[in-house]
Amino acid sequence: MTPQQPARAVGAVPPGRRGNGRARTPVARPAPDAAALKAAEAFVAEGRAGLSKGDRTLAELRARQALERVAEHLPSLLLLYDCWHERPQKGVDYENLLRQIIRLRPISPLLTIELAYLLFARGERVECEGLARRALRQAPRHPRAHGLLGLIFTETNRAPAGEYHFRRVLELEGETARVLLNLANCLKSIGKMEEAEANYKRALELEPTLVDALIGLCRLEEARRDIARAWDYLKQAEAIVPDADFGLSRAILYGREKKTDLALEELTKSRKEGTSLTAIALLERGRLFDKMNRFEEAWADYVEGKRLCREVQGRGYNQAAADDLVRRLTRFFIRTRMELLPRAVLAEGRPQPVFIIGFPRSGTTMVEQTITAHPQVSAGDELPFIAQLAHAAPRLLASELRYPECLADLWMGDNRMVLDQFRDIYFQRAEQLKVWEEGAAYFTDKMPLNETNLGLIHMMFPKSPIIHVRRHPLDILISNFSNFLTHGFEQAFALETSAAHIALIDGLVEHYRRELDLRYLEIRYEDMVAEHEGHVRRMLDFLGLEFDSRCLAFHENQRYARTASYAQVTEKLYDSSIYRYRNYRKHLDEAIEILRPVIERHGYAVE
Repeated sequence: MTPQQPARAVGAVPPGRRGNGRARTPVARPAPDAAALKAAEAFVAEGRAGLSKGDRTLAELRARQALERVAEHLPSLLLLYDCWHERPQKGVDYENLLRQIIRLRPISPLLTIELAYLLFARGERVECEGLARRALRQAPRHPRAHGLLGLIFTETNRAPAGEYHFRRVLELEGETARVLLNLANCLKSIGKMEEAEANYKRALELEPTLVDALIGLCRLEEARRDIARAWDYLKQAEAIVPDADFGLSRAILYGREKKTDLALEELTKSRKEGTSLTAIALLERGRLFDKMNRFEEAWADYVEGKRLCREVQGRGYNQAAADDLVRRLTRFFIRTRMELLPRAVLAEGRPQPVFIIGFPRSGTTMVEQTITAHPQVSAGDELPFIAQLAHAAPRLLASELRYPECLADLWMGDNRMVLDQFRDIYFQRAEQLKVWEEGAAYFTDKMPLNETNLGLIHMMFPKSPIIHVRRHPLDILISNFSNFLTHGFEQAFALETSAAHIALIDGLVEHYRRELDLRYLEIRYEDMVAEHEGHVRRMLDFLGLEFDSRCLAFHENQRYARTASYAQVTEKLYDSSIYRYRNYRKHLDEAIEILRPVIERHGYAVE
């Protein structure tokens, strides 16, 4: 009897591959003998014949029989793929099948894209992006690869890059309603409201019943403060799909109209009808409960919403990566080293960036709205360029080291001018986005957690002003916990991980302040609320600008703030968010112990 290779379950993770997709040292396998290979080929031929007649059951059976003869027989795996790929539900067995095929045939762009989309749907953004990039390298004109990168970049706060990929899809395959919808969502996220509106409407011309485009227009008009038009679009969507649950959209509009009871009723209706709320809806309802001073119900919704984010979407804090990055930044950016490294030269004749830094939900949007009401300050909003340059630094320096260690290569004679190139890339990208207006002296950059890269910012823009917005750490904590935020290694999906990241980044900023000669101003959210005009004057003096009374009415600033705070900054200054943590004090003992050093360092107290 001819010996056969030991059988393994189809879809099982092969030797040399962990279940998470990261490669290990390959395990050598004996070559199949000729008889086993011939038998496998015969099974595949019979399976293909059956599949051509629509007999998927026979085809799958023959594929499995072939794999019993020759494990990881590529034609058998491809036959099994053809049997499975149209199944509506694709589980772990299908994912592992794709991984096996891609490992055996690395140049498989279509299958690589399919695996990437599976991971995207499951929330595994890091591996998904790597696969999408690999597929695009293999098939640079493939629309689905461009479309997936567009989705990834838009969702991970790199929308300008996402816009590029969506436009490439349109170039490659022409206009389709779904791609126009994705492009519109992307454009809205970077404040290109008119272009977003045009693309939503064009998508509706191609597909008049595309409800997501109507909801996009509804949210766009809500952001523009035209609530009446937002209701019109929502009612059109409801007319198309009368049985759909639009409770969240209705609740948001009621909330903007200060009709809190009606908003809450919309979000409670689903529960009464026996359906579950999504994580986003739970967080929205929790914030409505908070406005009504129903804090225990709010807390229950926050906890459940974040549980769903973790367990259903797979969201969670990557603490190991965060700790490693901060440790290396702290080790690299020290005064003795910085005295030896070059700085970029000031680029004359153009507006300069003002970096508004602060943990998400600390008040940076309010500060940006305030100073960009001044005619000499344009709003850049959340610009991803510093983080992108940090990521690209090893390549731009032709260094074998990671960031930040690669910056040591600036000592080399052929790299002495690279920081000027970094600076110019930053300006080129800002110019492409039309960030500044005619006559501006400054434009803002308030990318969340840009303070992580204060060392690189200082080297690229040593004279640029940095405004650091501080707020009570426990208020920041509660605000992060009550919103869906992905910044900071996805720290905001559990209370303790958010506290840990606040403490980690605060320690890093203190290190930078000791080791770097920054042009730095600290503004406290609580002080801005208590004595607004005095601190507006202080910020404008810091920038060397004359006082302008328009900065006192930041809520009248008509620009669209692309953050979770967009609704608050269209209202007059309010103090209801100061010491908000007191309403949830009994739930915070563990977080307080994590944050106590930060609280005491900055003169706050716990009551």
